[in-house]
Amino acid sequence: MTSLVALSVSIGVLGAVATWLALGPLAGIFIIWVGFIAWATFFATGGNNDALKTTIVSGIWGAICAWVALLVIGNVNIGLDGNIWAAIVVGVTVLILCLGAHVEALKNIPASVYGYAATAAVGLTTQGADVTAVNTSNPLIVVVISIVIGAVFGLLSGKLAGAIGKG
Repeated sequence: MTSLVALSVSIGVLGAVATWLALGPLAGIFIIWVGFIAWATFFATGGNNDALKTTIVSGIWGAICAWVALLVIGNVNIGLDGNIWAAIVVGVTVLILCLGAHVEALKNIPASVYGYAATAAVGLTTQGADVTAVNTSNPLIVVVISIVIGAVFGLLSGKLAGAIGKG
């Protein structure tokens, strides 16, 4: 079996498992599309242990930056038009996100941007999202969980592909 076929089978099987988890036992905790973003980021950044670490850490960094943006936009009023205020807050938080790449652990700017985008999307589109809650209604919490699970599934799919590709 070629390595591409082995990886395809591995991702197909584990993609089904991940989807079942997201729709079943981990529903409301694990968002499948965020997991798939982290899974893809894992492979795009090398598909190895370093990629696992940088996908998770940088993805969480991006999620935190977006969470701060959502928190500030929703709770701080400085008298500016809402669209202008949102643009300023996003601009500043994305600037900070990118500058974070000076820290070795936060070097993966694409993973940070994916974490930012996922958190903003969940926060802005999920009914009942609450950026101040300490539960799974908080987009930061579910996105962080989803990034970790997705990146781990990336690692597992690579290992499984290696195992079945040898046969």
